[in-house]
Amino acid sequence: MLHRILLSLTCLLMSAPAWAINPYFYGDPLAAGNVHAVATSAEKRLEAEGFKVVGKYFPKHYPGHGIVIATDEAMLKEIAETGKQTIAGAAIRVGIKADGTVSYTNPDYWYRAIFRNRFSGVESTVEGIQKRLARALGAGQGFGGDESAKSLSNYRYMVGMERLDSGKNRLAEMESFNDAVRTVRDNLAKKVANTAKVYEVIIPGKQLAVFGVAFTDEENGDASWLKTINAPESFASLPYEIFIVGNEIHALHARYRIALSFPDTGMGTFMRISNVPTMIRDTLLQIAGGKVEEFNTIIE
Repeated sequence: MLHRILLSLTCLLMSAPAWAINPYFYGDPLAAGNVHAVATSAEKRLEAEGFKVVGKYFPKHYPGHGIVIATDEAMLKEIAETGKQTIAGAAIRVGIKADGTVSYTNPDYWYRAIFRNRFSGVESTVEGIQKRLARALGAGQGFGGDESAKSLSNYRYMVGMERLDSGKNRLAEMESFNDAVRTVRDNLAKKVANTAKVYEVIIPGKQLAVFGVAFTDEENGDASWLKTINAPESFASLPYEIFIVGNEIHALHARYRIALSFPDTGMGTFMRISNVPTMIRDTLLQIAGGKVEEFNTIIE
């Protein structure tokens, strides 16, 4: 009984909108060992609480680290009803390390940013996800920075930077939804621009889809810029996503997506990866079937 009371209080504090909200939480440590074995252990715990594991990612050149990606049926229904950019929030990401360390994305933080002024309509679903994550993985200390509920509802890192619904998110337009899905799926299978598919989620009948993308290039891949900003504990921010709404292919602009993932990172550190947003956009553009030179001409 005492355990259930403490768990309920923890989840309440995790979701309280008046408090600053962290993007990630530590879970309870798992048994150390091979990183793939630790990932399997986390996967079993998630599935026991009703989550569906849709992918695993072990970043190249980042040994001993992995991410387990899961979805929640109730949240996918909310996304189906709301549509648009909310499909980018389909994934629940759990970071694991070979030493048994567990961390995961805080649903209260991420879904406030994704649903914005519609968050109140999905808040009970988010609270349910948080409680089940706490049971599956533990509910430890929050980390990675903090933002207020108000700032998350219309987040941007600073004046002049992109928000969730930036027009710069749009990468390409196809003849149909099926054409868009086929283009992204095929290009990821071909490992275009040193990428690979981590997961795929399609909302039946809603023309909504999202793919997790691994950036595997040694010099410009995920591991490279994460090491540059020195955020080794926040790797549950990975993988990046490319998503489809109707016949259009989109990706959250990196100046929004990276800042949302690492709100505690100072401007000086961000300047050290000033080339990364362009690299991410150009890479995802190739996955979307576009040509970098032509796209740059259009947006300029």
